Amino acid sequence: MKSNFLIELFRFFQANSGKILEQTLVHTGITFLSLLLSILVALPLGIILSRNPRWASWVIGFTAIMQTIPSIALLGLMIPVLGIGLKPAIFALFIYALLPILRNTFTGINQVDPSIKESALAMGMTPFQILWKVELPLAMPVIMAGIRTATVINVGVATLAAYIGAGGLGEFIFGGISLNNPVMMVGGAAPAALLAVLLDFLLSKLERFNLRNYRNWISFLFLFILLGSFYLIPQSSKTKLFAGLTPEFFGRKDGYQGLLSVYKLKVSHVIISDAIMYTAIRDGFLDIISGYSTDGRIRAFHLINLLDDKHIFPPYQAAPLIRESTLSEHPELEKVLNLLSGKINDSIMTDLNYQVDYLKMDPEQVALNFLKKEGLFREKQKSIQGRIIIGTKIFSEQYILSAIYASLIRGYTHLEVITKTGLGGTQVCFGALLNHQIDLYPEYSGTGLLVILKPELGEKDTWIQNPEKVYDYVQKEFENRWNIKWLKPIGFNNAYSLIMRRDQAQRERIQSISDLSIYLKN
Repeated sequence: MKSNFLIELFRFFQANSGKILEQTLVHTGITFLSLLLSILVALPLGIILSRNPRWASWVIGFTAIMQTIPSIALLGLMIPVLGIGLKPAIFALFIYALLPILRNTFTGINQVDPSIKESALAMGMTPFQILWKVELPLAMPVIMAGIRTATVINVGVATLAAYIGAGGLGEFIFGGISLNNPVMMVGGAAPAALLAVLLDFLLSKLERFNLRNYRNWISFLFLFILLGSFYLIPQSSKTKLFAGLTPEFFGRKDGYQGLLSVYKLKVSHVIISDAIMYTAIRDGFLDIISGYSTDGRIRAFHLINLLDDKHIFPPYQAAPLIRESTLSEHPELEKVLNLLSGKINDSIMTDLNYQVDYLKMDPEQVALNFLKKEGLFREKQKSIQGRIIIGTKIFSEQYILSAIYASLIRGYTHLEVITKTGLGGTQVCFGALLNHQIDLYPEYSGTGLLVILKPELGEKDTWIQNPEKVYDYVQKEFENRWNIKWLKPIGFNNAYSLIMRRDQAQRERIQSISDLSIYLKN
């Protein structure tokens, strides 16, 4: 098992060497540029605080508080102000690097022996000369320790920059998590770890040199950081439009790989989180996103689904996926869960998503309102005789469906329900189902076909565009291979889709993915 993993990892590095190098350079540039800004701010501020120690606890305490803000939260908070990509990533890393450099500068200067400073003053040195020729050289080892700490912190935190479309090695890590691909995760994590070790080693060597000429070394360090940031300049030519793709869409055959092979669609893109891509296209930071056809934000943000005229996206009928062992133990579940069959079409699901995504209603309240409207709601049974765990992927539609199923189970059976929401991508949820960590979760027939089963399909296999045939195929294969049952389809088809702003698509006369491909080539 270990040798197979190492072989696959070697093949991954071999196949993606160019991309890994590109992302390593981007990662390095993000780290260096933020570090440069932190040094330019924290070093002078630390000197000022050493002269005004009464303010030190307040200022250093404030930077310490800023560093306690979770990095993903800080990145998300910056998006409305700075958009996506480089700016919010640089700002967040700048905040995280401030504390160690500021605190070590203040501490290093204050630890200089007062008698040495008195001797320098007695020799006729001015306060500036004492700082420049005495205090800073003696404090430099402590200051460099702070810079080294900040560098290692920033290399690690910079992996999260991919969350907001800034690139870097985090793209592989997020992609690996979404696709449950350990090789891809290690493919991003290993270079990041090696980069942190290498930079710390180089800075430790710099620290050991004769620091009497520290000004030359600081100048060299600044130049090194500044030059590193130039790797952020894109090396390839940009296309007319800029796309944001989720990690799972980028790695799927019915995603970006299909766009490349069938439509020959090549577009400049960033990997970005599902949670922020709709806001990013609404605010003009992106021109195209990979989304879902029933997402409520399409209506709310005046977006449009591009027609999949060459049919690379198969039918995605939603249905509960449940283990046969769970049904054997609780046979009443199948009838209860099938109460939802045929109750939700595309427009109804889009409206439910709209309520959660745009109106910011709680998914459980939306589910409750829907069940009451359909006459399906029942109060929770008082006696409990078992437990069911429902899992979900990490988007609103899944939260709504899990809330609906939880309410049905509580009302029509004597089972308690625990929901595990936001588990991640398809492979994470399916793995949790196989390993008995959850009992059921909402899935889509097209995803079951192309992501989990992965059959060898050719151009003549046109049956994959037939909803009934796709559903029958996955139902049979899942039961034969894993004793997992697809219950009756809910009634809507949530297909993958390329999405643009309506006004932009109309202005450029783009209605289909083929139109988009032609537009990008001209």
